[in-house]
Amino acid sequence: MRSEYGSLVPVDIWPGVPATLVIKYATAIRILNDPSHFPADPRQWQRTVPADIPIMPMLEYRPNALRTSGREHARYRQALTDALAGVDLNLVRTSIERSAASVINGFATVGRADILSQYALPMVFSVFCEILGCPPEIGQRVAAAQAAMFDGVDTETVNAAMGAALFDLTRLKRAHPGEDITTRLVQHSTALTDEEMIHQLVLLFAGGIEPSFNLIANTLLLLLTDARFLSSADAPPLSTGTAIDERLATDPPMANFCITYPPRPMTIDGQWLPPHQPVIISMTACNTDPALTQGLGISVDNGWNLAFSSGDHACPAPARPYVRVLAQEIIDQLLDHLPDLELEVPQHDLVWRPGGFHRALTELPVTFAPTRYLFPTP
Repeated sequence: MRSEYGSLVPVDIWPGVPATLVIKYATAIRILNDPSHFPADPRQWQRTVPADIPIMPMLEYRPNALRTSGREHARYRQALTDALAGVDLNLVRTSIERSAASVINGFATVGRADILSQYALPMVFSVFCEILGCPPEIGQRVAAAQAAMFDGVDTETVNAAMGAALFDLTRLKRAHPGEDITTRLVQHSTALTDEEMIHQLVLLFAGGIEPSFNLIANTLLLLLTDARFLSSADAPPLSTGTAIDERLATDPPMANFCITYPPRPMTIDGQWLPPHQPVIISMTACNTDPALTQGLGISVDNGWNLAFSSGDHACPAPARPYVRVLAQEIIDQLLDHLPDLELEVPQHDLVWRPGGFHRALTELPVTFAPTRYLFPTP
């Protein structure tokens, strides 16, 4: 792509639905930090494409901080940032420590497991629902709809299931407030309506579970297969935190996203962009842009990469340390309890889920020495 097209690549995101993929880091930074020429509101584009294409829930307009611009965006962004700022990372660590042994007990005596479905996903799900104030029954309904959304399943079904579950959560928190993100949203001075609440929660679930889960999965794969992270007589292994940084930089859980819709024809890097057509940032391609990484080697600093995007629509600041703490604590708890964990199949036999946006394994089968019952942390 780089040799044939340069920084901007013409692609189809669905048969007959064209877009432009940005694969140069400097170009991505320019676009993401120019919201007047590259707004995130897709409404004009939506009128030109079939409403029922399966990827539409990932792209369509929603009244939330991701899919709006201007004053509307500022209002939603403030509510979201304020609600996230109340998350106590010490309580997140405690929640993970309390839950990890109980979850691992479900497979510890067997000696093998799919570490994604049996450990990583239940851990991410339970911790996020706890800080969100979401009961397990509602959370499970949302999780099923969200997985379908990322995999590009029937638009109408996904939106209906997601909306119904999140409406129930909103009503619950209006009636029974607590010390959680959802309560802080419903009580925020922006006075979000029930419909607006649903779409803020869609964004929170989309950003809080699937990418975090995939970051953990991809980091575990690196830890289990790269000699730099394995114990040896020559050198101590690199840390889990280093592995997380590397995955965020070289193979982030959202490979392509951060979509904008320029309202008028414009030229960038000597190429014309048509109006009201998606411009998609390839975080993976931009993070590994040879113009930026040449000479740095494979491991690059997380301080500049686009895993959390950039500009007005970047991942809110309070969410970033949460993601890192969540991933590191969940991985470290697993490796502390099962230090002899090994990949059960050759790495090339692993299967990646379909979809143009995420970087997600279908499963991560592992083996280890069967162990006796683990006593949960009090």
